Amino acid sequence: MPRTWHATCDCWDAPDLTAVRMTISQGLTVSHAQTSRSTFPLSLSAAFPRAASLRTAAAIALGAAVLCGCAEFRAPEYEHPDAPAKAEWSRQEAISVSPEQTIVPDWWKSFGDPYLDKLVDRAISGNYDIKVLASRIGVAKAQIGEAKAGALPVFDATANVNVQKVAGVPTSKQTTLGGTVSWDIDIWGKVEKGVQAQKAEFHATEADWRAGYLTLVSDVSITYFQILQFDEQIQTQDRTLARNRQILTTYDAMFHNGLIPKTRVMQQQAEINRLTKDLLELHRSRDIAENALATLVGVPAGDFKVPTGRLQQRVQLPPVPAGLPSRLLERRPDIIAAEYRVLGANNLIGQARLAQLPTISLTGNAGVSSFALAGLMKAFAGGFMPSINLPMLDPNVRARVKTSEAQIKVAQADYGRTVINAFEEVEDALVNVDSHKKQRIELQQQVEQLKVVNAQVEAQVREGVVSQLDVFESERSLLTAQQALLAAHQQILADTVTLYKALGGGWPATTVRNEREERNNGSNQARQ
Repeated sequence: MPRTWHATCDCWDAPDLTAVRMTISQGLTVSHAQTSRSTFPLSLSAAFPRAASLRTAAAIALGAAVLCGCAEFRAPEYEHPDAPAKAEWSRQEAISVSPEQTIVPDWWKSFGDPYLDKLVDRAISGNYDIKVLASRIGVAKAQIGEAKAGALPVFDATANVNVQKVAGVPTSKQTTLGGTVSWDIDIWGKVEKGVQAQKAEFHATEADWRAGYLTLVSDVSITYFQILQFDEQIQTQDRTLARNRQILTTYDAMFHNGLIPKTRVMQQQAEINRLTKDLLELHRSRDIAENALATLVGVPAGDFKVPTGRLQQRVQLPPVPAGLPSRLLERRPDIIAAEYRVLGANNLIGQARLAQLPTISLTGNAGVSSFALAGLMKAFAGGFMPSINLPMLDPNVRARVKTSEAQIKVAQADYGRTVINAFEEVEDALVNVDSHKKQRIELQQQVEQLKVVNAQVEAQVREGVVSQLDVFESERSLLTAQQALLAAHQQILADTVTLYKALGGGWPATTVRNEREERNNGSNQARQ
């Protein structure tokens, strides 16, 4: 006698669905009853005899899928997302050496400042932004295990004691022990696709940490350079202010002796007020930069002090690195993170499509129940029930496919945006390095010329050819040029740091693909 399966099937907008009967191998019959309802889930279940195989159940499920229409079930192959291309950099004259020669993981050591090396090490171990990014890696890793758990059996155990007391009737107590095991078999690889998507997010989170690491090192270096710049500016300003105070003392004595008018003394005092105001502003700027550096290294602002130093003596200019666009795309952590998220979105499309296919669940339960503990193990009951679910008609499942297909477009657009922003950052850094180097040459020549002019003006003052106001103007021009030269030096250092960061900061090139593909490629290469 053929084994008959009865199922209830509802399709969208199918009020005139007629009775359909399809006979599948081994005499199994599937009946599809006429209905006028518009939407409801489709399920198919039966108590299999022990001799029935899961392949037969899958064949029945696929037959029902044919009745429900065609759909795209295949997981899409991953393709490298489109991105803007760049043939060469515009400021080739600013490039002196190749990145393979200069960009190493500890590239900041090329500045030749041991104190900077200590600051970077302290920031890497103490910065809270890096700790947050590292914690997110741990979360992403745990979520891989959560995704893998979807392919494992689920165990559930229960224990109940029911005590009842009715007037005039002896107290009754019933003890029940039971357990249930259910297992959704991942026939089509839906769970595996989810695991691959989560692994892609894990690698993207790792790349986020690398990008944060690179940003941290860059911020620490630039802030430290600014502090040294302020120190050197403060030293120069102190010397200028001390000399002007000496001049004020001389003028005051000359005024009391009737040699110069009061206005000359007042002009000198006004010059001292201006220099003092500029000095206070330099101290304020240094304190603010020092507070920022304290936060970067993970120390409360105000509790961290940087020893004074001279920027041009302590920090040397490293060679400027270069990089090809293709190498840039493989090296920058933010670009790698963006592409891994495209890969993850692609895997989620595959998972959503595979979720439309029939699923087979195995459920087993067993238990004992007795009014006396002595007879507990004698009252045993158990059952086993395979079931097949056909979710392809569920509107939520189909909507999830469309949502995942839309989400990958967002990830692809974000990848393109990251790439084009990276090209801008590199170009800007090259332009800045090239321009500030040329400006530095001009400023060096300007300072040398103004030193000669200042010496001649001082000699003319002693001879009475020019007034002291000419000396003030000469010294002010020299001081302004010296400060501009120092600022240009600091800016070149900052631009170089920015260029190191824009070119990937020494992180190795990464090829984005699923781990299974990497293992297969590795096996193929080993066989060859």
